[in-house]
Amino acid sequence: MAKESVKARQRKREAMVAKFAEKRAALKAAGDYAALDKLPKNSSAVRLKNRCQLTGRPKGYMRHFGICRNVFRDMALDGKIPGVRKASW
Repeated sequence: MAKESVKARQRKREAMVAKFAEKRAALKAAGDYAALDKLPKNSSAVRLKNRCQLTGRPKGYMRHFGICRNVFRDMALDGKIPGVRKASW
């Protein structure tokens, strides 16, 4: 489980990216790189890190579900993810 401060920092970055997305796109299209430099660094989408929505774990992230492998396994075994079940052959 990630620290609460790390998860809060990630949420703050996500909000900032959403807030400045249109402005950044317009400045990039215009080629105004000087104005892009003046925007906050955390408003760049490159600074986001894929993290588990429940635990904040950065590794083992499954993009399709938005959670890490550990949480995915627990939820799948409990039957909380529709259409997913343990393989057996």
